[in-house]
Amino acid sequence: MKPYKKIITLLGFFWGVLSLPGASEIDLSIRFYDKRIYYIPGAATEPILVQVTVTNNGAAPYRFKLAEDRVFSVDFEVKTLTNRPVESADLLIRKRTQSAQVFFRDVSMEHGESFSFIEDIRDYVTLNQAGSFVVQAKIYPDLIRNTDGTLPLESNRLSLHLRPPSLPGPGGVPLAMDVETNAILVRENLPPDQVVEYILRARQKSQWEKFFLYLDTEAMLRRDPQRQRQWLGASEEVRRNMIDQYRTELKNAVVDGDIATIPLEFRIERTTYNAEEGAVVVLELFRFRDIIERKRYTYDLRRRDDIWTIVGYTVQNLGTE
Repeated sequence: MKPYKKIITLLGFFWGVLSLPGASEIDLSIRFYDKRIYYIPGAATEPILVQVTVTNNGAAPYRFKLAEDRVFSVDFEVKTLTNRPVESADLLIRKRTQSAQVFFRDVSMEHGESFSFIEDIRDYVTLNQAGSFVVQAKIYPDLIRNTDGTLPLESNRLSLHLRPPSLPGPGGVPLAMDVETNAILVRENLPPDQVVEYILRARQKSQWEKFFLYLDTEAMLRRDPQRQRQWLGASEEVRRNMIDQYRTELKNAVVDGDIATIPLEFRIERTTYNAEEGAVVVLELFRFRDIIERKRYTYDLRRRDDIWTIVGYTVQNLGTE
């Protein structure tokens, strides 16, 4: 091979190495921790959680300081599509301007290691208007108060879409929206077996808005005698709060953990129903570490205004595989 050809070959090789993804030594990346439809502040504003990940792609160890109160290590830059920055949250400004000792710990990362944590964007910026925004995170390795000329790590950018308050639905419960299509979810006249299949598919994909669509949360919470007594003597506002609390507890597996558990596989075995009531029997498989658990669920359904919804269930344990 001629010398100039060797040089071209070597240059091509090194150019390929330098252009590989992750060629930079330290990478800061962000992603939505629990992607959903986000709304401007209202009666039940939920956090906008972002997972922040620092990865050491270099050969040498990497160290940085992480404050106990992470607002002294992390910052979020949020801008509109017209490149106008969103104002910082009032609490954030108060924390950073007060004279107080900042506690931190040293984080050390070897080659190939990653360190992740979760932050709520609402703790950093004031998001009180609907619209589309661009989000970028920054980490200051030596804390925000002591930059000493050290440049912060900068992350990739995320697109954030903030909607007006959700529309009120039946019983005061906000109408849900489909994260995939951004369309309002509407109950359809599905037969009982398809209703059960719909909510099971929703759990497999962790789509809570679809899971709750055909779940009669009022009927579910009133199966508990204590909550039933509280419900009967409660005002409409208290009842709406009870439903909100039940949904939150169900998501966190505090109540009715069996129905909220994600099935590995399922098979509908039998469906029976008349004009008003129905039952669907389903064999469901669950993975627990290296074991597959088998359970038989019987879902109770009720028909109202031509819509079937789940009002209760029972579970039979069938052992493991």
